[in-house]
Amino acid sequence: MLRLTGLNIVESKGALKDVYDGKVLINTVNAHSFNVAQKDKLFAEALKNGDYLIPDGASIIKACKWLKAKSQPKERIAGWDLFVFEMQRLKERSKKEDGRCLKVMFMGSSEKVLAKIRENAAVDYPTLDVVTYSPPYKPEFSDEDNNAIIKAINDANPDLLWIGMTAPKQEKWTFQHWNELKIHCHVGTIGAVFDFYAGTAKRAPQWWQDHSLEWLYRLLKEPKRMWRRYVLGNPLFVWNIVKERFCN
Repeated sequence: MLRLTGLNIVESKGALKDVYDGKVLINTVNAHSFNVAQKDKLFAEALKNGDYLIPDGASIIKACKWLKAKSQPKERIAGWDLFVFEMQRLKERSKKEDGRCLKVMFMGSSEKVLAKIRENAAVDYPTLDVVTYSPPYKPEFSDEDNNAIIKAINDANPDLLWIGMTAPKQEKWTFQHWNELKIHCHVGTIGAVFDFYAGTAKRAPQWWQDHSLEWLYRLLKEPKRMWRRYVLGNPLFVWNIVKERFCN
């Protein structure tokens, strides 16, 4: 079970600049992932034991305030915000190092999506070397699959690594194999951001984001896929937070 009161959560976008250098795991938490973690012990452990956790949802911010949690995030930090910040930082670092070609790796998603990412990154981040790896599309990886993924990451030795296999799979995989990854860079588990950056999925317009309604936009766009997450999940999140305050 995951308890919000004890989590170390990044409190603002500005605080991202203070993330230390080296091998660092950055995960996100929102109402849906919090709900899933109540019954998925490995997922809960992955979220608790990463180096940084960012609040990808206004519900998390409000719940932390109501629970008087140890962390008091002041604003939502979406996976997209983390992506833009880290990519820009790597781009600036490349400039400071006399244009040395730094490497960013995208591990996850389909080859179709990854091809679009490479195409877009060539325009947006021309000084960065973009490496991609598309893992097999299956619920569970075999030992052979895992070894191949780990080898691809270690051989690439990136300066920034993105993992995108949707939650909770991406967080659990990265947590389970963290010690096998012989890398020295920031690692972010950002799921849907792969599709957003590739242009194969569209984020909610800015107004919806500013008013904490991105979840509603996604529900209206994909009701068959999203109704359980939001119609059932939002009340469940409220119930889980009430239980945490009064029953634990």
